[in-house]
This record gives sequence, C-alpha cells and structure tokens, in this order.
Amino acid sequence: MLRILWSALLLGLVCAAVEAADQGRRVVIYDGVATEVAASAEATADLWVTMADLKRATRFEVKPQGVCRDTLCFPLPKSRKAEFILKKGAASWFNLSAFARLIKQPAAFEQTRGVWYFGPRLQAAEASLSSLEAPDFTLPDMSGKPHSLTDFRGKKVLLVTWASW
Repeated sequence: MLRILWSALLLGLVCAAVEAADQGRRVVIYDGVATEVAASAEATADLWVTMADLKRATRFEVKPQGVCRDTLCFPLPKSRKAEFILKKGAASWFNLSAFARLIKQPAAFEQTRGVWYFGPRLQAAEASLSSLEAPDFTLPDMSGKPHSLTDFRGKKVLLVTWASW
C-alpha cells in the first residue's frame, strides 16, 4: 500500500514538473513552420517572445526603422512602443500577438497545448479578392481548340472544375 501511495505521489510530482515546464514553452506556427519558443512567465492573453525567438520563428527582427524581414518593414507607432517591446533584466521581449493585430494578421491560440497559429496577413488576402476577377487562362475544348477566359469577356461563364486528389 505504501508503494502505491509513493508511486502516486511521484507520478503527481512528475506531472506537476512537466506542466510547469510546458507553461514556459509555446509553439508558434508562422508561414506554415512550427517553432518552439520560450514564452513570458507572466499571465497575459498576448504572446511575448524573446527577440531571438522572434527572429527564429518568424524571420522578423526589431530594427530602428521597425519590425523587419528581408525588405519588408513595419514601423511601430512610437506612442505604443511599450505595447510591443518590454525589457526584463538583460532580456528584451516582443509582443508577437500585438504585432499581428497591428499588421492585420489573424492569429489563433490553443491554450491546452500552448500553440499559436499566425495566418496570412489580411491585406494580402484582400488584395487577391479586391477585383473578384478571375485570372486569364487558356484550356482546350473537347475537340482540342484552345479557348481563353478573355474570349468570354462580358458574358456569363460557369466554370466547373474537378480534381482527383
């Protein structure tokens, strides 16, 4: 009986240690790539990551001109800088979820497993739907004669597609 109680106590301690370790880690899915990052220990609805994890998970880095990746750069509003950057001792932290809101990027958080997903920026998605005009393409009909979508400009067209995969 004592063995069973000891085993249960040991199992409880191991579970508590695993849970405590998991609380300091998060998984960020950005551009379809999953990266494990250290998360701030403070209880907050936002995701604060270290500057090193920001670059590793998103390829963005904070520069004097803003938050940049390659030639893409988003300036941070000077009046709201504290909303994005926090210094704690020697470490600097970045609020990735607040940045997503700034650039109109959808984000979802699954609390049980600590997973954050960041989707494509809405401006990019809106740009592709702004005209609601299909791109031109050319396909052969049943007899092999090619037809382009532009051949039917001004007419109603019903496109039926099918895929086997």
